[in-house]
Amino acid sequence: MHVPTPTPGPLPTDAERVRSVLAAAHSMTVVTDGLRTEIRHLDGSDPLGRLHLHPAEPGGHAEHRPAIRMEFTDVAPTPVRDRVRARVTLTGRLLTPYSDEAQDSTCVEFGRALLEASDGARSSIALEELDAARPDPLAPYEAGMLTHLLDDHAELVTLLLRLVHPQVPQAAVVRALPLAMDRYGITLRLEERRGHRDVRLPFPSPLDDVEQSGAQIQALFSAARRRSHRNSLPA
Repeated sequence: MHVPTPTPGPLPTDAERVRSVLAAAHSMTVVTDGLRTEIRHLDGSDPLGRLHLHPAEPGGHAEHRPAIRMEFTDVAPTPVRDRVRARVTLTGRLLTPYSDEAQDSTCVEFGRALLEASDGARSSIALEELDAARPDPLAPYEAGMLTHLLDDHAELVTLLLRLVHPQVPQAAVVRALPLAMDRYGITLRLEERRGHRDVRLPFPSPLDDVEQSGAQIQALFSAARRRSHRNSLPA
């Protein structure tokens, strides 16, 4: 059971979350012409760089063209419970032929972008919002940063629990793990004996690029060291 926790500080918009999921994706599922294809080992570039999304034509003139659906799953890089953080689905109609191995971009008449969060929330994002949004600057690096924090500095995850409000009852939590990181802060997952809850720890200020992350993370550690209450849980 996932228990929602009030979230302090700013959050990425839904459009930014979609762009970040795409920017960090290592695989996707493409459904077109009745065929479902699993594409793994993406080259690290945003899939939208190989797709030109066009506004839908008035009158539905593209309805005779093949439909395409692209599915992306955002999986936490750390071994938390319920590792799927979000799912993104893009739908549309092909305006030019699609091939998994094509070097040229594919033109798609935009249908919709659907974001499904782990808490069950669903939202549709308009093409204008996608075009205006940018991926989070940490998105391509987040997995490595979180696994490094957990594997090499687990004691610092425990230290961050001092910043959790209200104070975490030690007996209720089995372990705490880093779940996510974006330009606004770090999210920890507190796994309890019956379910889990997520807590956000905002950075002192939002990041503009990945080079700023070290200073902001260290600022959280420094703030945690200044706290005296006893959130000493196993990482």
